[in-house]
Amino acid sequence: MKTVTKARLKSPWVLHFNCGSCNGCDIEILAALMPKFDAERFGIVNIGDPKQADLLVVTGPANRRNHRVLRNLYDQMPEPKAVMAVGTCASTGGVFHNCPNTMGGVENVIPIDVYVPGCAARPEQIVDGVVLVLQKLAEKSEGGGD
Repeated sequence: MKTVTKARLKSPWVLHFNCGSCNGCDIEILAALMPKFDAERFGIVNIGDPKQADLLVVTGPANRRNHRVLRNLYDQMPEPKAVMAVGTCASTGGVFHNCPNTMGGVENVIPIDVYVPGCAARPEQIVDGVVLVLQKLAEKSEGGGD
């Protein structure tokens, strides 16, 4: 079973969830997957099923309307799992921090493993974040997270 887990860590399956951002970071995530930056060289596969995801990529601030959905997606992911908050809004609430519906950064709902700063985060930063996530997933796997 551990060999399967270690093999999966070389090609993480990613679930992307937008909590209500301006979509600037979402566009940059797509750019990171395109041939110029090619995050897929790390074996990344975008999926829509949290039960098969290794990495949850979140954009936008946590808010009262979708925080339960975000928590539910996180809870459905198998161990070892990681969360990457992309952009200032996912990290701190960003420009939405004073809105009455906003709860601030995603860390107010789920634990974050890697923060990718920026408004909008640059594709190079997102790729660097993925590399950090792969290292953290390897550490979790070795530490008995499975």
